[in-house]
Amino acid sequence: MQFSEILGQDHIKNHLTQSAGLGRIPHAQLFIGPEGSGTLPMAIAYAQYILCSNQNGENTGFNEACNLKFQRISHPDLHFVFPTVSTEDVKTKPKSIDFIADWRLFIAENPYGGLFDWYSVLGVQNKQGEIRVDDAQEVLKSLALKSYEGGYKIMIVWMADKMNISASNKLLKLLEEPPEKTVFILISENEEDIIQTIRSRCQVLHFIGLSENVVAEALVSHEQIEPKQAAKIAQQAQGNYNKALHLLKHDSDEFPFEQWFVVWVRAAFKAKGNPAVIADLIHWSEQIAALGRETQKKFLQYCIDVFRQGLMQNYEAKDLVYFEPSADFKFKSFAPFVNGNNIKEIFQELSDAIYHIERNGNAKIILTDLSIKLTRLIHKK
Repeated sequence: MQFSEILGQDHIKNHLTQSAGLGRIPHAQLFIGPEGSGTLPMAIAYAQYILCSNQNGENTGFNEACNLKFQRISHPDLHFVFPTVSTEDVKTKPKSIDFIADWRLFIAENPYGGLFDWYSVLGVQNKQGEIRVDDAQEVLKSLALKSYEGGYKIMIVWMADKMNISASNKLLKLLEEPPEKTVFILISENEEDIIQTIRSRCQVLHFIGLSENVVAEALVSHEQIEPKQAAKIAQQAQGNYNKALHLLKHDSDEFPFEQWFVVWVRAAFKAKGNPAVIADLIHWSEQIAALGRETQKKFLQYCIDVFRQGLMQNYEAKDLVYFEPSADFKFKSFAPFVNGNNIKEIFQELSDAIYHIERNGNAKIILTDLSIKLTRLIHKK
């Protein structure tokens, strides 16, 4: 993967190529950016730029054999660490190396894919993906060996915030005393979830969401769709190219998020002064709690987006409203119940629910509590 294939982020491309050209390659960098902004493809392009000696310009003739290895994500001096779970094939002590074939296929299909997409490949169900100390041991083994081609060795740690404490401590020792000609590229969507001692030893680069024009142009050129349709999808994607691809392919139809949301909000609205409806909210909570944790978190994030769109609709910021509900959901009737007096608390409660689910809280209790709170907040004037 080359820099010319990366969407947008020109300021970061320029910084990386210029610093590499001057021989100023930090031993540890932290790429922070939202899903779909291109942190992983940028890390791979940077690794290719260094390992294939492409400093004189990206090309297909100067070091064709090396560039070909990167097309297959199989360069021997490029290593990956990423969250994993136990599966039918790997029942205990799962490590990144156990899933490297799936990982290469995942990148080949969509390098902008997010954590939810990767977990779908693994089939996590109700498990939580994690980078464990066994991964850190593998990193130590890999980096203890000389580089295959005599140059740099590059270790990309994707979703570094998913490292447990033991893995973080082992990686910290490597960052404090890095092996010669070794480059660490840590990638995360949440900088604050990485321990401070690791962050302090990395050069941090912040990615921003892609512009609508960049996303639309990519959809037209890569997916061969009409510019008008591309512009519409780009607006809905909110700078997330991965989301744009899912919208294009209607992948969101796999889970009826809108249906779940409508049932939930209607029950919460009716519950005021009608205690019998609380039973409906409890039943709804049980249904959502039966899903995998990653699906629960994805759905709650969807709820945040819909409430945000409701606020925009209520305040008549029509240029910012892109939500297109089904005929069964009267969005304009819903919007007046989302206002400046309740939106902050609604966002906070949804964010807290995501936080507690991510930390293995009892989903049924979390969602029931959230539902009861919504019955009060939705009527707040």
